[in-house]
Amino acid sequence: MSEPRSLQQAILYFSNPDNCTQYIAVRRWPDGVTCPGCGSDHVSYNATRRTWKCSTHHPKREFSVKVGTIFEDSPIPLDKWLAATWMVTNCKNGISSYEVGRGLKVTQRTAWFMLHRIRLALQGNPMMKLGGPGSEVEVDETFIGGKARNMHASSARRRRLDATGVKGKTPVVGILERDGEVRAGVIPTRRRGVL
Repeated sequence: MSEPRSLQQAILYFSNPDNCTQYIAVRRWPDGVTCPGCGSDHVSYNATRRTWKCSTHHPKREFSVKVGTIFEDSPIPLDKWLAATWMVTNCKNGISSYEVGRGLKVTQRTAWFMLHRIRLALQGNPMMKLGGPGSEVEVDETFIGGKARNMHASSARRRRLDATGVKGKTPVVGILERDGEVRAGVIPTRRRGVL
């Protein structure tokens, strides 16, 4: 089984610790496992401990797939981490820590901790420029939010919007790199200088 397609498949697939280790290792080191300490690719795998050992002599020669990731220094097993990651990335409306806690049989505090680390890992690097030689980038803006005239007359938000003269919509810009990533964000105005 290459990729779980449902939550049930994800839980069954990640219930095997060897599957978890292999799943992360293939994505983390697509060209082969390398030591996070020295970068050497001369490593040996210990199947009973699910760790690798670097052949060069330096501190912390033995390492696992958790080292240098959001899973490091966490007593939570990988099967719960990967199932939670699957839940976060496949729920289009978002997911709460209570729902993750119920689904994975962990406390709400543990689920909250996991969600914060997963969301941090899912954040992109905003400092990287999009585009480059021969690539196409598309930019568009839109307005999100309700109009003040559609809100109830006693609504505090409507009174604020009427008082400030704002139409009630928030301008948002989206940038798409073809066959790449998408970035979106709120902008103060849609003037040329801002865009």
